[in-house]
Amino acid sequence: MTRGRARETDLCGVSAAVAVIDGKWKTWLLWLLESGPRRPGELRREIPAISEKMLTQALREMESDGLVHREVHDVVPPKTVYTLTDEGRILSEALAPLSDWGHRRIERLVAERAAS
Repeated sequence: MTRGRARETDLCGVSAAVAVIDGKWKTWLLWLLESGPRRPGELRREIPAISEKMLTQALREMESDGLVHREVHDVVPPKTVYTLTDEGRILSEALAPLSDWGHRRIERLVAERAAS
């Protein structure tokens, strides 16, 4: 799904939701931000495989989609903090059953491989 679909209004509800979480990192970032505000460096340490560029891009897209709030403190060096917005929290809660389903699927796949 292309990034442009996140702003389309003629999608089914599931497609509209998937459009804003599409990509490798956004669901992980939502999950991390559920537990409270995080600075970019903290997020990088918690997701070692993400590059600085991809982290910045994902957070900017999530901010543009209204899922996260970016607050820049006027100190030296600059301090930036990301938090979930109400929309981000609602989306995160809506994804919880999907996460549960995914964990059950993984457990089933592991059991099937072990039985083979």
